[in-house]
Amino acid sequence: MTSHSNNNPESPLRHLPASPIVLLMGPTGAGKSAAAVALAHDLQTEIVSVDSSLVYRGLDIGAAKPNRSVRERIPHHLIDILDPAQSYSAGQFVRDAEQAIASIRARGRVPLLVGGTMLYFHALLNGLSELPEADPELRHELDGRLAERGSAELHVELARVDPEAAARIHPNDPQRIQRALEVFYLTGLPITALQVERRRPLAGQRTLKIVMSPGRRSDLHRRIELRFGAMMAAGFLDEVRVLRSRPDLTATTPSMRAVGYRQLWAHLDGEFGLDEAIRRGIVATRRLAKRQLTWLRTVSEAHWIDADVDTAVEQIGGWLKAAVDAEGS
Repeated sequence: MTSHSNNNPESPLRHLPASPIVLLMGPTGAGKSAAAVALAHDLQTEIVSVDSSLVYRGLDIGAAKPNRSVRERIPHHLIDILDPAQSYSAGQFVRDAEQAIASIRARGRVPLLVGGTMLYFHALLNGLSELPEADPELRHELDGRLAERGSAELHVELARVDPEAAARIHPNDPQRIQRALEVFYLTGLPITALQVERRRPLAGQRTLKIVMSPGRRSDLHRRIELRFGAMMAAGFLDEVRVLRSRPDLTATTPSMRAVGYRQLWAHLDGEFGLDEAIRRGIVATRRLAKRQLTWLRTVSEAHWIDADVDTAVEQIGGWLKAAVDAEGS
């Protein structure tokens, strides 16, 4: 976590410590990071990453991590806080985010929560009592592993990541074993923890919820394809190769389940060629964006704006000023 200051004497929020917490959400490829950086320049904000991949050191290119020069100029939190061999859950994220928000507000600045991990936003807004929907791609992979290795071996894997669930589920109950593993690999959180009703961390706090609209689906798909190509050109495959060389990382390590990483890892394992890995990575990213948009449409009282940086900065600044004026009137 960085701890720099964003001293911008022109900021319209300089004397507005009562401003709400800003949640800048949107599907992958919508331009959230660029908008967040522009906002941090123009407003008195510090960025809190809401991304399950950015917490890991070494996941840089494939996770579209802000470069170090940007992070030296603008305060960022919850980036590079873990080794990729470690697990990170939605519950841990909530605790870390609450701490970051409190420290930002204590400095009289605006917490700007930015990212695309909808489970994390859901955890902050609604708690963690609901389980994620089944993921077809992950379910297909688990079916293949069940057929190849058997339920007893999958049960051993479950015992490693969720001992409490493994103690409750019989080794000969493949359906429940697969579901528990699926939940863990989708969320990073044991199913037993998700099944416990949790408090709503942002309940009672003023929030400004912004969704960056990707425009037409075809435009978003094109941006996703171009971005994946740019990542490959920047050395994404070499990044995965370095991670794969570590003896403490495997294809089933939660950090390596991230979109793009798991497809390139499978290519390096010899499962298919590079062109196929790239195609699968792009398709998986598009599916992720579709799931993100499905969840975002359920968010109440959210402002949807076009994916344009200048427009976003102007609109969000106006909404923040209006929110603070309303509070003071």
